[in-house]
Amino acid sequence: MARLSVLIADGNPVIRAGLAAILGAAGDIEVTAQAADGREALSLTRRHAPDVVLLDVRMPGVDGISALPHLVQLAPVLMLTYSREAEIVREALLLGAGGYLVHGEFTADDLLRAVRDAPLGRPHFTPSAASALLTELRASSHPQRDVAQSSERMHNSVVFGLSSREVEIMDLIASGMSNQQIAATCFISEKTVKNHINRIFAKLRSATRSEAIARWLGTARPGVTGHG
Repeated sequence: MARLSVLIADGNPVIRAGLAAILGAAGDIEVTAQAADGREALSLTRRHAPDVVLLDVRMPGVDGISALPHLVQLAPVLMLTYSREAEIVREALLLGAGGYLVHGEFTADDLLRAVRDAPLGRPHFTPSAASALLTELRASSHPQRDVAQSSERMHNSVVFGLSSREVEIMDLIASGMSNQQIAATCFISEKTVKNHINRIFAKLRSATRSEAIARWLGTARPGVTGHG
């Protein structure tokens, strides 16, 4: 029977070696490539076509979250990282990760099961990742919205002529999200986000993010034009 091929992407060579040793000891798994950052991971995944990619979040150069949406188009990706923040777990899953394991919370047998299940679409989560996901789900099911501010935003959407998608993206901009985070939240590409933002800025007659936020939240009068 053909062995399961795995690519390990982690910025720490000691961790890569340790994971390779664990996986290599299993008779049905073969580590076909190792990458030190997201760019190398993408290149090697295209070259070796592994059955599973193990991906760290924080790496030098191109990080795991930036590489993830490209990698998941080529192979199942299992996050394997020290990063346990709720927003990172959520973003990784929105971008297509098929599981999330935090170092220090799994055994060698847990890792092997997760790797074997990844191509079958069976996700695995270590305790802190599962807890972070639960926290995010609970938070999203009980949104704290200010009614007056919501009404003002609705009024502004009419004043500025924003579409429903542009309203959604403008709200995310006002919340402090980056283009990458907005793309993950809305399930669209960063290029599409940039196109929306260009149209939003034109409609709000704003040259910068801060100026657009000020107009959107009502601290600048819609009739006053910017210099951009």
